[in-house]
Amino acid sequence: MNLQILFYASMGAWLLTEIIYKQKLKSADNDQKKDQSTLNLLWVVIILSIAGAVTTSNMISFPISDSGWIFYLGEGLILLGIVFRLIIIRSLGKYFTVDVTIKEDHKIKKEGFYRYLRHPSYAFSLLTFLGLGLYLNNWLSLVIAFIPPFLAFSYRIKIEEQVLIQRFGEEYVQYRKITKKLIPFLY
Repeated sequence: MNLQILFYASMGAWLLTEIIYKQKLKSADNDQKKDQSTLNLLWVVIILSIAGAVTTSNMISFPISDSGWIFYLGEGLILLGIVFRLIIIRSLGKYFTVDVTIKEDHKIKKEGFYRYLRHPSYAFSLLTFLGLGLYLNNWLSLVIAFIPPFLAFSYRIKIEEQVLIQRFGEEYVQYRKITKKLIPFLY
């Protein structure tokens, strides 16, 4: 399969899955006070970042590499991000929602990826953005594709963790001490 066709197919799959998640995985109570509109913020930032990164790569040449490996690395990260985000969402089952909310019988998940990361779903989303920036092979596009979503997810993590501390108290505080936010063993 041509790499460019794979890229367009993966970008289409990424967009489609995110739209499906947004439609199907909202919480029943949809308490906007807890979420503080971070879902809406994420969507705006994501759309603007992707559009800005692609537009920049078409208008300005500022290559990361003169070799073709960058395209394969970028596409590989896009695919890893999409697939592992799906795995994370499935592993949480009914407890995964696109808006910040806590279910009545909610427990802190500490197995699998959650043994190392508090927010693996966001980490794999960001991996997809990193892959996009690398695939576009443009330093400016990489910054535009990655930094705004990183900042938006960081804000959302702050809001989400406040809600988790309110609900779980010391248990969540202790869990935060032994895990990282987004990058295993680092951050």
